[in-house]
Amino acid sequence: MMDIYLSSVSYRLNEVMKVLTVFTALFAPLTFLVGVYGMNFPHIPEFGLRYAYLYLWGFMLTVTRRDVLLLQRKGWL
Repeated sequence: MMDIYLSSVSYRLNEVMKVLTVFTALFAPLTFLVGVYGMNFPHIPEFGLRYAYLYLWGFMLTVTRRDVLLLQRKGWL
């Protein structure tokens, strides 16, 4: 009975870890990008572009979509 209980607890823990890994895989690249572009440096070359903000949003959406597709292909979503 103890082995069955420990096995079920281990399975639940693995499922929770999989969900946390999915959240981390989706939000870690976005957090990095926002952190870099959120700094107040006066001489970042991208600030000279008129649509740099839109390009960043487009890139972030592309990265998120790619990650979702990869996770779906692996069967995690």
